[in-house]
Amino acid sequence: MGIFSVGEIRRGEAEAITKVGDDALMQRAAHGLANEMLRLLKRRRGKAVGARVLILAGPGNNGGDALFAGVRLAGRGVQVSAVQTANQVHRAGWEALIRAGGRPVPLRQVEPLAFDLVLDGVLGIGGRPGLPPELAALAAGLPAQRVVAVDLPSGLPAEPPFTGDPHFLAGLTVTFGGRKPVHLLQPGREACGEVVCVDIGLPAMSAAIQALTRADFAASWPVPGPLADKYSRGVVGVAAGSDQYPGAGLLACAGAVHAGAGMVRYHGEPTVAGMVLARFPNVVCDSARSGRVDAWVLGPGWGDRTDARAVIGSALADGLPMVIDADGLRYLPSQLRADVVLTPHAGELARLLGTDRRRIESDPVRYAKAAADCWGATLLLKGGNQLVAVPGQDCVYFPLPGPAWTAQAGSGDTLAGAIGALLANGTPPLWAALLAASLQALTAAEYPGPVPPDELASHFRTVINAR
Repeated sequence: MGIFSVGEIRRGEAEAITKVGDDALMQRAAHGLANEMLRLLKRRRGKAVGARVLILAGPGNNGGDALFAGVRLAGRGVQVSAVQTANQVHRAGWEALIRAGGRPVPLRQVEPLAFDLVLDGVLGIGGRPGLPPELAALAAGLPAQRVVAVDLPSGLPAEPPFTGDPHFLAGLTVTFGGRKPVHLLQPGREACGEVVCVDIGLPAMSAAIQALTRADFAASWPVPGPLADKYSRGVVGVAAGSDQYPGAGLLACAGAVHAGAGMVRYHGEPTVAGMVLARFPNVVCDSARSGRVDAWVLGPGWGDRTDARAVIGSALADGLPMVIDADGLRYLPSQLRADVVLTPHAGELARLLGTDRRRIESDPVRYAKAAADCWGATLLLKGGNQLVAVPGQDCVYFPLPGPAWTAQAGSGDTLAGAIGALLANGTPPLWAALLAASLQALTAAEYPGPVPPDELASHFRTVINAR
């Protein structure tokens, strides 16, 4: 699924306007918006006739979209009121609504909870972040489920950076022509609620972000064929854990085993190896590092490992794909390869790039791309805005989202193991990162609550088999 930058949407709109005109494009948007509101009203009330809708009309095209949608709603028996939220308003839309029976209301007299729905048409993709104080107070008192946003909740920018300014929260956002980064990236994803994209006839556009869909996941997960054996399914070498952090080795092995590795070889401290064997007798503990390995998982639970750089260097010299996670990120050489997957969270990425964590969180796409290009590696940024960046590519990729229950110690270790299992069977690095992150998210959604990461990994098979 493509997500488009503001610049690309503007280009598409300009091309469409040259063919059909500005008014026709707005009427298409208004028609789609009104239909979505009618569906919502019928779902909640059983009928649209007699419903009360308040339109917050800003000065730009979003206000025009909202007002012309109001004309259509009024024609279906909806009682429509409208507030002019700025000194200017889309004049043709305003006059059309008044002719259709819409009632103008001053902002200071609005009682928003008296309405079934509030249509937020204050600001669009060209709006500045934040809201004037009176609108911010109104937004703060509105339940999200009563708000339908036109294109995006007003007060949020359409694309990063996100600065935490006051904004509306919506239960439904109706956007036009293509989804924008605000619909996918937090805090926008949460603020937008359900997102419906209305086709208004924009031309083909280049996506800034590609988001994995459930259908993509189902079609792309590698399934062993009838002639498969443990070696063709891939052998994962796990160098994780230490006497200080023994659990990391166990968790990384859990992720690899439950994601379907043909074989897992554990290379680590004897005390950790004992724990691994007690839990997973199918794991081969190979302290001599003499057996076959098709991909490596390096770094979880290493602590201050004195030979860390040498271990990473040796694995790189073997030319095998690998995941470098957690403590391993502290020992990166200056240049890697695209078949190396780095898996930092925002704090770790901030340390790698010598910047502040808040900068990473406000503009994750920019910094993930910068890090991927800097090291020449595939990068999976973990957290609320989970994404994958590939060196040399402008487009970034999003795995399927999941609940925040995975935000717990050890989740990254199991994720690293799952990525390693996919790399070992020949899955390209981009897809290994996308599929493993999506698997963890889908499993957390299927088994919600504070489920420990090793237990969550034990349910991977259910999601894989149900794909």
